[in-house]
Amino acid sequence: MAWEEKYRQEYRSVREEALLGGGQKRIDREHARGKLTARERMELLFDDGIFTEIEMYAKTRIIPEKIEKRQYIGDGVVCGYGRVHDKIVYAAAQDTTVSGGAGGETHVSKISRTLEMAIRARAPFVQMCESGGARIEEGILSLSAYSRLFYLNTQASGYIPQIAAIMGNCAGGSAYSPAMCDVLLMVKETGQFFITGPRVIKALTGEDVSMNELGGAGVHAEHSGQAHIVCENDQDCINQIRRVLSFLTQPQVEHKKRRGVDYTKRGLKIENIVPENKRHPYDVREVIRCISDHGDFYEFSEGFARNLVTGFIRLEGKSIGVVANQALYMGGSLDCDAGDKCARFVRFCDCFEIPLLVLVDVPGFFPGKQQEMKGILRHGSKILYAFSEATVPKVSVIMRKAYGGAYCAMNSKAMGGDLVYAWPICELAVMGADGAVDVMFQKQIRDAEDPDAFRERQISEYEKQYLNPYFAASCGFVDEIILPEETRQKLILAFRGLENKKTEISLPKKHGNISL
Repeated sequence: MAWEEKYRQEYRSVREEALLGGGQKRIDREHARGKLTARERMELLFDDGIFTEIEMYAKTRIIPEKIEKRQYIGDGVVCGYGRVHDKIVYAAAQDTTVSGGAGGETHVSKISRTLEMAIRARAPFVQMCESGGARIEEGILSLSAYSRLFYLNTQASGYIPQIAAIMGNCAGGSAYSPAMCDVLLMVKETGQFFITGPRVIKALTGEDVSMNELGGAGVHAEHSGQAHIVCENDQDCINQIRRVLSFLTQPQVEHKKRRGVDYTKRGLKIENIVPENKRHPYDVREVIRCISDHGDFYEFSEGFARNLVTGFIRLEGKSIGVVANQALYMGGSLDCDAGDKCARFVRFCDCFEIPLLVLVDVPGFFPGKQQEMKGILRHGSKILYAFSEATVPKVSVIMRKAYGGAYCAMNSKAMGGDLVYAWPICELAVMGADGAVDVMFQKQIRDAEDPDAFRERQISEYEKQYLNPYFAASCGFVDEIILPEETRQKLILAFRGLENKKTEISLPKKHGNISL
């Protein structure tokens, strides 16, 4: 039948145009730069490369003044849903072969529609971002579309996981939506992320700056703290997205009796990692790997606020969020950036019902004029707020020291910690013995016949009476004193016992007001 062949030809022609985006030449150009196209990124994200596309044939908005040279089928963004680790995920990938990925009304509305569907399905939402910002020729139309997207990002926050990947140049209005997401990944070299580009900065301020110097992966991973994960290339980035999603889906764990399992085998290594001398540094990530299933640890924000480590492990196959002081940097003390990093991660885990493990070895909040001027009290109070507000199971292990306000902040018992364990070598106090004795016995030391001997006796007595964990345990602030090699077994049992924890919010209020 002639009419049947006619509509089949039309279907093939229109579909081929939609699949090509900005055309084969532009696709080849992206490949030459080592990048994947939007459609290739989507196929790589989903299991077996299969996804259901949304609004594939939606066209560019017709502008009365005809500034836009042509209408593009799909309008420069590929949207849809499919399965990742056999769970439904919604995603949008911007197509830089069409108008440089600039967001017009149709383009941004497609992303918003996909996010709305994710909210209704209570499924994760992934953005793969590469856009020069709002499409200038559409004016208020493109800007209003972005406003709607930002509103939906806010509504989705804490309800579904939102993951964004900066896989190319992402500027202007297009930078806000990924910045509002829970997890941000960036590709080295090709990924840039900023509000105003180098040319505009040059025109306004006279400052010469490259794209990578302004908003490259290194800038956001180490200085601004925006980027949680840095990736080598597009393929690696999508693999990392899939790995993040794996930690956000909690499996049903069947607790089977395991005969002959030696929980202490890897735990014995901890003694060789953590020095008894409180002044000697060590890498807390090695401790984390001794605790986790198969020694696997997935770190978040590795380059930012290195004095605090955050990331995910699994215990008996179940995801656990980890917050740990890192003695290799600043002795593990807490500063302004650590406050932001910790609070953000704790709230993220709490939103999506991921239990928290806190490994404590903290000498205090980092002192000094610079930190005070940056607002250490404001930033530090974010940690207090985040842990106090979190209702997921929260378990702490105090490894070596927990001093002052930083002890309170790191999930202390009185602040809502469900279970607190301590190793025998740990110290819990307002400050170390040296400082405490100098404050309490200042006059006596000065008047003593032998000030040094008197001071040493007082330090020894203070350590014996107050600093050891047995005093804290006798007061109910430590649930159990354990050996390092028992840590993994105790944590497994702790999280088993807390897995059905329910917390009622008793105060009738709209929401709290965290110290932003």
